[in-house]
Amino acid sequence: MPETFNSALPGEQQSIRRGAWVDALPEPGSVVVRVGDSASLLRDLAPESVDCVITSPPYWGHRDYSAGGIGQEPTVQGYVEALLSVFEPLQKALKPTGSFWLNLGDTYRSKRLQGIPWRVAIAMVDEQDWILRNDVIWNKVKGSPDNAKDKLRNLHEHIFHFVKDPKKAYYDVDAIRRPPRAATERNGKVQSATGVSGTRYRRQIELSTVLSETEKVAAMSALDEMMQSVKAGEISDFRMVIRGVHRVTHSDSVRLSGRAKELADRGFYFLKYHPKGAKPSDIWEIIPEDTHGREAHYAAYPEALCEIPIQATCPPDGLVLDPFLGTGTTLVVAKRLGRRALGIDISKEYAAIAEARIKEVA
Repeated sequence: MPETFNSALPGEQQSIRRGAWVDALPEPGSVVVRVGDSASLLRDLAPESVDCVITSPPYWGHRDYSAGGIGQEPTVQGYVEALLSVFEPLQKALKPTGSFWLNLGDTYRSKRLQGIPWRVAIAMVDEQDWILRNDVIWNKVKGSPDNAKDKLRNLHEHIFHFVKDPKKAYYDVDAIRRPPRAATERNGKVQSATGVSGTRYRRQIELSTVLSETEKVAAMSALDEMMQSVKAGEISDFRMVIRGVHRVTHSDSVRLSGRAKELADRGFYFLKYHPKGAKPSDIWEIIPEDTHGREAHYAAYPEALCEIPIQATCPPDGLVLDPFLGTGTTLVVAKRLGRRALGIDISKEYAAIAEARIKEVA
């Protein structure tokens, strides 16, 4: 029977009956760590009991991890199959509203980049019917020296966001927006956070040889209303697209684009910025972790990598799972953000490091 730790309760070890370890997490902020094989232990979980999964499995052929396990298969296909054997019971344990965030790096063999992240992602979509929502590029900003003289330095990894049901998946986009700067007022004129006062747009409307007089009047009136919305804080910023002055965004086909049709019919349209700020893009610039037990585990990902997934896709009372726990980064962030969490690792050594880190979280 696997060993069990529960950092929310006194003492370093507890005995939790097999198949009931999720029941041992009744309160937000409590954490359970188990040592054992993920593919086996995940079958103990009650169906549809997990809200959010964030994990970074051992990369194929990169190093010998403590206690062996996935990543040491002789072929790429064997590695993909090993991961899918874990993701199959994981999918059953995930709620219909749940999300799965998977961080994977690539591998070179005989000077050939293997394309492993996409091999895994496509296999998950084709063989297990996962729905891929985002491919996030993790730009590490800095990296180790690369002495190869015939290729560029590798500085990114993939983070895939999967769901079971795109119509039911939980997503709190407001929780991850970057607060916008406030509008200002200068010389009696309101300016948006990026300095839009409407003056340039007014001049472009006045000088237009494409807009009719009726369209010019309507455009001026709409611009006045937009500036009032900025002043009232109803929107944080905007851009105005005027026929004959600006290019239509995305497509100029009135059949394919509603904005192109609006530009053709009215002579203008607005791009409004959300009052609560912009949501993050699919490129994350996060410096790799330099601490947290790297003397024992050389692939610990940074805490910042877990923040957006947890805030956006795990409800405040939800349960976060990491089936390849490593030194416990996912669980540390989950506990700090007030979520319940559980983790699995085949290595007792890594589990001990994770337990020590978790106990440091207030």
